[in-house]
Amino acid sequence: MSAPVITALIDEATVQEIADQAWAALVGEEELLVPLPGRLGTDPLSAWVDITGPWTGTVVLTCDRSTAEELTRALLHEHAPAVLDDEDVADALGELANVVGGNVKAVLPGPSVLGLPEVGVAPRVPAPADTCRVDVQWRGHPLTISVQGAALDGTEPDPTYENGVPL
Repeated sequence: MSAPVITALIDEATVQEIADQAWAALVGEEELLVPLPGRLGTDPLSAWVDITGPWTGTVVLTCDRSTAEELTRALLHEHAPAVLDDEDVADALGELANVVGGNVKAVLPGPSVLGLPEVGVAPRVPAPADTCRVDVQWRGHPLTISVQGAALDGTEPDPTYENGVPL
């Protein structure tokens, strides 16, 4: 029996709701994610967590590096240093991905295990048909949340897709 595709288990509205709740809890109740697509800049940064269970895949949050820095300041509030270092930004974006990923895991069939957050260049989308993607804007900045299945058959990811977007 093969694993189900993510679109049979979760839809964009659920991913949006999970992201909205995470934003309200971590960034602030007045901070809204507006469901509008936008074009990422030339310096994107991603944070992701893997989920392993009956459905195996990755929850990826991607935004421009400048947006990640602004998010870091919003998460740290008055505790934000005058100059952010890369570790602060990685920790903040990783925490957002961890919370969103943990809540995605909670609505998937279990038992499942959530991996540790990673930050860097987004992992490639192994199977575009096994991807649920939400494009939003926060304070006018584009951000994507992608729930993407893992290629369990040993095949390489589709090189014409990156983070759920055709190249």
